[in-house]
Amino acid sequence: MEKKRVGIMGGTFDPIHVGHLILGESAYGQFHLEQVLFMPSGNPPHKTHRSHRASLEQRIEMVRLAIRGNDHFSLSLAEAHDDGYTYTRETLERLHAEHPDIAYYFIMGADSLFSFESWKEPERIARLATLVVATRDHVEEQRLDHAICRLQKLFGANIQKLSTPNMDISSQMLRGWIAQGRSTRYYLPADVIRYIRQENLYMQGEDEYV
Repeated sequence: MEKKRVGIMGGTFDPIHVGHLILGESAYGQFHLEQVLFMPSGNPPHKTHRSHRASLEQRIEMVRLAIRGNDHFSLSLAEAHDDGYTYTRETLERLHAEHPDIAYYFIMGADSLFSFESWKEPERIARLATLVVATRDHVEEQRLDHAICRLQKLFGANIQKLSTPNMDISSQMLRGWIAQGRSTRYYLPADVIRYIRQENLYMQGEDEYV
């Protein structure tokens, strides 16, 4: 019996933007997923300096607002805690233990794939999930193909390219725009824009992103 297919979109989502949603929707269609889990990180190992950013509770609320109305998008709190770092390997092991009938598709950007060898126990992650890689305009196809081939040989990873429009959008860029007072209309869901204004997020301390 074939396992159910579920995608995982992890990240800080600070803030969540249309690029995240398009990746999730594209993966849902291309890989015939039953569901895509949007999983805000509570305390990601690679992002330890988070002053002047949204709190975990605020980031969770922005994700909830962004995905409501889409029946195959769900909010997962599997990594939403402040009591220590959460590693992808630990999350996937826990999910597999709880749901052995599900095959997980871990959605990531090309930049994450290039640093995959530095992750905690990458060989274990490669056994626990199919890696779905989305590209951005600045990533050379040849470099990406080389990285995929290398990781497949190193870890026996199942790595699939995600066919999606190249949208070079980042949360970092949008935080800078907000600090400058620039419009983020169409880059952020309208409900998320309203929430950012209501909470007065990203207005201070973002000089390094401007």
